[in-house]
Amino acid sequence: MELEEQVMTLIVSAGSCRSMLMEAMRHSRNGEFEQAEQLVEQARGALHAAHAVQTQLIEADAGEGKLPVQIVMVHAQDHVMNAVLLMDLTQEMIAIHRRLPPVATSCSPSAAMAC
Repeated sequence: MELEEQVMTLIVSAGSCRSMLMEAMRHSRNGEFEQAEQLVEQARGALHAAHAVQTQLIEADAGEGKLPVQIVMVHAQDHVMNAVLLMDLTQEMIAIHRRLPPVATSCSPSAAMAC
């Protein structure tokens, strides 16, 4: 796999992971824990794909600066870091939501953004 393709795989995989985790938190907030957990598992797969590519890049570089560091590479690593952090936070939020009393399922028009 070419370097450019690896970088794009990092961005796409980490971005997919992030999107799934945000959706999982929305489901969790609404008490839909089964859907939330399914999304977390799917996100874990996307994060695993990103981590596999990241490991390939680290091995190719071997700590010797063999790979060029371009802004898009930094951007890709930022996406991966945020996905890892969001995975931890999402799991904590789901655990917290499980302990809270259920919320009403209907929202008023003025509160639609919070639902």
